Amino acid sequence: MTTEILTGKVALVTGASRGLGLAIARGLRDAGATVVLSSRKLEACKDAIEALGSTGPGSLHPLALHVGKWDTIEPAVDAIISEHGGLDIVVNNAGIAPLAENLLAVTEGLWNKTIEVNLKGPFRLMAVAGDRMVAAGGGSIVNISSIGAERPSPPEAMYAAAKNGLNALTRAFAQEYAPTVRVNCIMPGGFATDMAENWDDEFVGKIVDRLPAGRLGRPEEIAGLVTHLASDASSYTTGAIIPVDGGRTAVY
Repeated sequence: MTTEILTGKVALVTGASRGLGLAIARGLRDAGATVVLSSRKLEACKDAIEALGSTGPGSLHPLALHVGKWDTIEPAVDAIISEHGGLDIVVNNAGIAPLAENLLAVTEGLWNKTIEVNLKGPFRLMAVAGDRMVAAGGGSIVNISSIGAERPSPPEAMYAAAKNGLNALTRAFAQEYAPTVRVNCIMPGGFATDMAENWDDEFVGKIVDRLPAGRLGRPEEIAGLVTHLASDASSYTTGAIIPVDGGRTAVY
């Protein structure tokens, strides 16, 4: 099988200027796709593309997109289709993970913002992009959730609730746009992204304690699975929710 399995495909990756999103954009580009790399700030997207360089069979293109703003989704999707000739792959990666000192102290504003970015935006993007994909004859949507959806702690309750909702939406949309569009979900565990650079040894120790893999994940270990789910190699996989967590959810 050629490594350029996505040649001729157009992909949108949200929250792609850093962390897992950046690794996913790189992986799709390296598999031959035309990748629209989006985040709230256009300059952040341009900086990310410059950092990745032009090496690779595919290409990278910046897009300013705030996924929490409902009315921005449809124009963005249609603009991508108009400019690049289609939209074959969507990766719902954008998210925020505010921690609460205690749940009583959570404000309505923080709750709404968390749901907007992590759940409402992905819902609208799946609805619009899925509709366009059905009309075009096919497509693949990959949602990035979290093992927090199944292993929530009180400080991350808002985030975990939104990601649990994203898991449910994955299964619903897999039915809504079947059999033309496949919809799958990945639940990452602890990964060594730029966010993890601020974690001290004690905190990392708590994450990897009893973890079968014995380490944090590498971003490319998510990117490889996203590329697989985006390609025809996974043509019989839809409605799946797949943990990539070094065995964390298998233990307790």
